[in-house]
Amino acid sequence: MIRNNILLLTDSYKVSHYKQYPAGTTTIHSYFESRGGRFDNTVFFGLQYYLKTYLEGPIVTREKIEEAAKLYAAHFGNETLFYREGWEYILDQHAGHLPVRIRAVEEGTAVPTHNVLMTIENTDPKCWWLTNYLETLLVQIWYGTTVATQSREIKKRILHYLNETGDPTTINFKLHDFGFRGVSSVESAAIGGASHLINFSGTDTVIALAMIQDCYKTQDVFGFSIPAAEHSTITSWTRSREADAYRNMLTQYPEGLVAVVSDSYDVYHACEKIWGEELKAQILQRKGTLVVRPDSGIPKDVVLRIVEILGDKFGYTTNAKGYKVLDPHVRVIQGDGVDYDSVGEILEHLKKQGWSADNVAFGMGGALLQKLDRDTQKFAFKCSAAIVNGEARDVFKDPITDQGKRSKRGKLKLVLEHGTLITRRLEEAGEDVMKTVFENGKILQTTTFEEIKNRASL
Repeated sequence: MIRNNILLLTDSYKVSHYKQYPAGTTTIHSYFESRGGRFDNTVFFGLQYYLKTYLEGPIVTREKIEEAAKLYAAHFGNETLFYREGWEYILDQHAGHLPVRIRAVEEGTAVPTHNVLMTIENTDPKCWWLTNYLETLLVQIWYGTTVATQSREIKKRILHYLNETGDPTTINFKLHDFGFRGVSSVESAAIGGASHLINFSGTDTVIALAMIQDCYKTQDVFGFSIPAAEHSTITSWTRSREADAYRNMLTQYPEGLVAVVSDSYDVYHACEKIWGEELKAQILQRKGTLVVRPDSGIPKDVVLRIVEILGDKFGYTTNAKGYKVLDPHVRVIQGDGVDYDSVGEILEHLKKQGWSADNVAFGMGGALLQKLDRDTQKFAFKCSAAIVNGEARDVFKDPITDQGKRSKRGKLKLVLEHGTLITRRLEEAGEDVMKTVFENGKILQTTTFEEIKNRASL
């Protein structure tokens, strides 16, 4: 169990920064933004989780100060670097509550890149050093925001093909989260899984459901799944009894959706001979849909061939848009090699051969929750304003070697101008759409997960 001690939730070099600001510094104002990246917008998500889990309440205690002092003395080989006096001041004067103010855009909001998403500043002039001490923890919001952003962009891509070839009302279950096993931690699964559910309703990442209930004001469940086979439940029957393994799935789940991995041996034989002939009658008699899952090969080629085999064996109709749709008793889910690019390749390949996007759904694992990093959307947390000896000053960086890392100046806000969110200085015209969500240890604004989903909806 990792110790939840706010004094330890930072980078080592932050511990020494209280000595490095100019004498007379009383306020540090910093901001968080996406400086670009793969997608043009970011869906802000995760701040409420971090506030509730790490920052709310009297989180500075005597025991935590002593623990930090001991650890940092050994870590640095120096007992004087740790700012014991600063933390004791917070304990004594603020009863352990953090004297900072955090303003942020509402979670679920899609904001164009290169704009402020959140600001933080100290509320006690003796705690100027605290603002950026919290950077390390708060920057982790990049993760949920990036997952939510990528998931939403894939939703746009699938919707494009559904609008062209099929039924867009089916979008909510077109991308299923298979990512728990592929992430680096349980916390990542919870945050990332919840981020995906902003955009879709299908998931196998159960811990995300609990995280949403705990941190986003609801007892509702926002993710759903179905019975499904894995290779062990098929191959344990042995190759000679592959048909019996499949028959067992149909027998055990006589109604509703059921997904069966079908490439343990020869996926094309399984679709043509076993599903399409030996078990065809049982499939057609079911009150539900068999979802065939391939798990190997070149995705666009495998999906097309399986759809064509199932179309030949079970029949299809042609919808009003002129595209072929399989008999409703059978569908396909592609869960291997799925990412933003391959989703488009698969759907485009089907479209060119006259097949609707209705025929396929996608399962996405590591590429959804793990195959990304802070630079996917180039997130940064920078100081933009300070008060030193009573004088307000702009703070910024402007590196000659990389103008993309030029930072913003002054106290910042986010305003809506002509239908577009854009960053302005605080003193400029326009109402700030960011809200104060946290101040002096208290959460002042909360949002429900349903509200987040509505803000992010397309």
